[in-house]
Amino acid sequence: MDVFALYGPSGTGKSTSALEVAHKYNIQAIIDDGLLIYRGRKVCGTSAKYEKTTVQAVKRAIFFYDEHRAEVRDAIHAHSIERILLLGTSRKMVNRIADALDVGPIQTYISIEDIRSSSQIKAALYTRQTEGKHVIPIPHIQVDQDFFSRLIKQGKKIFSARKEVIGETTIVQPDFGGGRVHVAEPVLRKLVTLSCLAVPEVEGVGKIEVSLTDLPTVAVELHLKTARSSSLPAVAETVRQYIYDTYVQHLNIELHTITIRIAKLTMADA
Repeated sequence: MDVFALYGPSGTGKSTSALEVAHKYNIQAIIDDGLLIYRGRKVCGTSAKYEKTTVQAVKRAIFFYDEHRAEVRDAIHAHSIERILLLGTSRKMVNRIADALDVGPIQTYISIEDIRSSSQIKAALYTRQTEGKHVIPIPHIQVDQDFFSRLIKQGKKIFSARKEVIGETTIVQPDFGGGRVHVAEPVLRKLVTLSCLAVPEVEGVGKIEVSLTDLPTVAVELHLKTARSSSLPAVAETVRQYIYDTYVQHLNIELHTITIRIAKLTMADA
């Protein structure tokens, strides 16, 4: 059996990326948080996200419980799986999972930082820390809704580079998540407004759109008043840098794209 491992800290987007990695390397099965997923469908196991405490969740994810471990190990052999992908928070964890399930040594290790950009990882961490949302790489129809008292909804379809559907995710909010810090959308837009108005040439700010899912982006309309000799690209770059730095400073998010549209332009008197 060819064994692959995708590892990285909790909340960095491993479950979201797992389907893409599996498709790229023609991997039929995924082990994620206690579940055996075969060809995009849950086969057996119990998700660590069903647990009530963090300690119990970790035990479930590393197959600490005998009955759980035996169930998944037997299913792996029954399906004659040739390639499997193990997900974990570290190389040590995925090695422990490989030993518990008796799938042999891991041949290929993939760090989440190798396949996701810094901006993607920080956006995923922001969502985890503020909203407690976790992703399971299976269709939401396969998730037992009774286990999740606060949130369960369809995530998104995952597409290959050729735009073919290769899987579907589900978003859940586990009980062990604890308290959350909510940053309201008006606050996110206010950060953009304040950043723009810090630039002398900006007289006003129009429509603002902020998206912090997947690749975090900001789009903003500006009203500018500049001297005829001023360079508009230079002004726009200054605004872009102010917005970028503000989001890094206050939210620890690296914006992937910042789109600036000049809705009104006034030339200042010489």
